[in-house]
Amino acid sequence: MKIPFVKLHGAKNDFLLTFVEDAPSQNLPEIAIAICDRYTGVGGDGWMLVDRAGGPGYDASIRLFNSDGSEPELSGNGTRCAGALLLLDREEGEVRIRTGAGIKHLRLIGRNGPEYLFEMNMGTIRVVELHATVQGRDAVIVDAGNPQCAMPVESFDFDWRSVGAAVERDARFANRTNVSFIRPVDRHTIEVRIWERGAGETNSSGTGSTGAAVAAVARGMAESPVTVRTVAGPLVLTLGEEASLRGPAELVATGTYHHEIIKA
Repeated sequence: MKIPFVKLHGAKNDFLLTFVEDAPSQNLPEIAIAICDRYTGVGGDGWMLVDRAGGPGYDASIRLFNSDGSEPELSGNGTRCAGALLLLDREEGEVRIRTGAGIKHLRLIGRNGPEYLFEMNMGTIRVVELHATVQGRDAVIVDAGNPQCAMPVESFDFDWRSVGAAVERDARFANRTNVSFIRPVDRHTIEVRIWERGAGETNSSGTGSTGAAVAAVARGMAESPVTVRTVAGPLVLTLGEEASLRGPAELVATGTYHHEIIKA
């Protein structure tokens, strides 16, 4: 089976995108695991199916699978990648994309060759619990369209990956959670480390950065707009009744994945 893909990354959070008409209709989680494998597959944090058929209030829809085959509600970085694919030959434009967390509006505000810069409406972000304790650590529980657990820290000089893995699967989160570790830098800047549900450590996360920024403002550690420093570079959040995320997406490659169907 040959599966065409386009590889893009949003702040080094990388995704393989396939138009729905070019994808098989069965065994999608298993294919996601295989195609995202960085040694025997193409390699990516997730595999996304893009449907160009519009509907009421939206121009296209997406369905995302993490590298472990699980299906999250939303990826901010991944949705920007879909926006770049849908506006591939445009210098400016807007697109409304239906996700598992509702319709997201993206505006292309700049382009330099394969690099795209978007403003994305992240919607209304809700603080579920301002002062929580998870795995014995201080935390803020946030609903950013997907579950977020933001944990303030003074530094990253500890085994935050192991903590992230434990928090992801903590019993209080029925469907697991994304985890961000927040270090305040100044009133408009925070630095983060990201552990994503279903993908593990990632260089950045759009929804994770959104949850971290909302948590930092709610705790009085920062003020909007918030620059979120990720390992891959900055993302900028403007917070109000709804959150707006400014961030990049970049075209990396196109190709064909050869998937072997193993019959029992």
